[in-house]
Amino acid sequence: MFLENLGIDALDPLRLGRFWEAALGTTTLTAEPDIFETRLEIAGEDYLDLCFAQVPVHNDAPLRLHLDLRGGDQQLEIADRLRSLGARDLDIGQGDVPWIVLADVEGTPFCVTEGREAYTDTGPIAALPLDSADPERDVDFWAWITGWTQAPGDGPPTLRHPSGRGPLLELCEEPEPKRPGAKNPIHLDVRLEAGDDPDRIAAEVARRGGHEFLPDWGELPWRVFRDPSGNEFCLLPAPGSTPGSTPGTASGPAA
Repeated sequence: MFLENLGIDALDPLRLGRFWEAALGTTTLTAEPDIFETRLEIAGEDYLDLCFAQVPVHNDAPLRLHLDLRGGDQQLEIADRLRSLGARDLDIGQGDVPWIVLADVEGTPFCVTEGREAYTDTGPIAALPLDSADPERDVDFWAWITGWTQAPGDGPPTLRHPSGRGPLLELCEEPEPKRPGAKNPIHLDVRLEAGDDPDRIAAEVARRGGHEFLPDWGELPWRVFRDPSGNEFCLLPAPGSTPGSTPGTASGPAA
């Protein structure tokens, strides 16, 4: 298994996806009215795709996963360039902080960070902060399911790609519990590889405190889970395969 996608809800995938592609310097994979996909190279053949899928209404659920862009010495210049692409300044009650909070073209918050040693070799996305009810527990869960390794530092429990490059996945203390029935506007997708058994993985997700659930999103070619803190993620079939068994066969109780 490996972490393949950031899944991002979008009213207008082409508009939002092109904003982020220009912001990050990524490469278009798919450009359709209902889906836009763009690729962030990490190291060698490793990558992280940003997938903007159309939703009928704006998802105003609390943002439990967001993007922190690397600013460093160029923080002000990068923020100005993002404003020229359509971003706007945003006050979410952050007060006097060293990072700059902006909203993308659909109003979703993100940050442009100050310089931090931990962000060396991350590329344009410095970090992906994910809300967690128990960061020490959840960092082990996400290390297992993504293959990413723990990164040293004084901040929250953190993972990064085993190459030592690419964005950090930071498990942060949640300001409030995940709201029942509220779908995260941004989520993670994990891709199976040849030989991975989806039923065994589903059982292990449940053993580690997550669960599989059946959302009312129509027929899907992948399986949907929640991590131990309730954050959605998708388990995508291995390339060239079809989904193995009926979803729900190894799940815990739905939230």
